[in-house]
Amino acid sequence: MKASVVKIGNSRGIRIPKPIFEQCGFKEEVELEIENESLVVRPTSQARQNWADAFASMSERNEDMVESTYESISNEWDHSEWEWK
Repeated sequence: MKASVVKIGNSRGIRIPKPIFEQCGFKEEVELEIENESLVVRPTSQARQNWADAFASMSERNEDMVESTYESISNEWDHSEWEWK
């Protein structure tokens, strides 16, 4: 698909058709990046945006405890086969 470049003040812009805009998951803001002389437009992402709610939910279900699955595993190999330097 081709798009025309339009003048917007001292800048330039392109119009993104609504179906493409929605399919890409764009909201009010996008991230722009140059890769190999190409413009890459990505939806903004907020890392960890729902973590607080997820941790609160885990805490309510008592799923926030750290469990060590390695405590019951023998480490004899470490002492007999491994050469510590």
